Amino acid sequence: MSTLRDRLAAPAPLLCPGIYDALSSALAAEAGFEAGYLSGASIAYTLLGRPDIGLVTATEVADTIARIRERTPLPLIVDADTGFGNALNVQRTVRVFERAGASAIQLEDQTFPKRCGHLADKTLIPAGEMAGKIRAALDVRDEALIVARTDAIAVEGFEAALDRAEMYLEAGADVLFIEAPEDEAQMRTLTARFAPRVPLLANMVEGGLTPLTDTATLGDLGYRIVIFPGGLVRALGWAAREYFASLMAHGTTAPFRNRMFDFQGLNDMLGTDAILRESARY
Repeated sequence: MSTLRDRLAAPAPLLCPGIYDALSSALAAEAGFEAGYLSGASIAYTLLGRPDIGLVTATEVADTIARIRERTPLPLIVDADTGFGNALNVQRTVRVFERAGASAIQLEDQTFPKRCGHLADKTLIPAGEMAGKIRAALDVRDEALIVARTDAIAVEGFEAALDRAEMYLEAGADVLFIEAPEDEAQMRTLTARFAPRVPLLANMVEGGLTPLTDTATLGDLGYRIVIFPGGLVRALGWAAREYFASLMAHGTTAPFRNRMFDFQGLNDMLGTDAILRESARY
């Protein structure tokens, strides 16, 4: 049984910040988080400077997992989008991502290329095809949990999303992710139906379609995992814009010093002294 699976059996919901590289994973671990959510959207934002519209490749995600795993043992829930193809592609994705260090792998039922679940004009593959992808993933996974996501609320309606989630649970999904419920009533309906049978994941997007809700309240509703996948990038993007504006205006970083690491502070966070002491042994 995996560490992440054990954690989901605990009473409190698991809060996962969105991360996108080794530095953000190290900062999340330093802050005391028990797991991280490797967000495909955040990889697109930071690696490509582009929106979450299916531009990130499986290789880029796998490389990111490996770099994070080299830096920290933090359990990772990895956004694998559509699995990057059909059921056979899903199997290769699961093998590669788990070998790189994924603790859980999330698959969704959008067509390829996908787009952010909180953007308009999404399209879905047939529910039966998605169920086949889930079974294909389960057939090759070692210990990684398989998270099944449906984007059907915005495309086919709330009841259809529940029906799809039922099919995905029957296919063997370890966790269900019913994306973008529009209000608390929908969240209560879906948790009442599924929470007694399977861990549910709630996705909190600042300015998205689902009301922004704190983790304790979501836990009371029945969710077992709560992710804030893009929050860090939105915070850092805002801070970077402020930093560049200040530097342009003043010609120096001095006015911004109380909002940034200094040289020693960053090296303390990175563990530079410990690494150098280790290198001296050789």
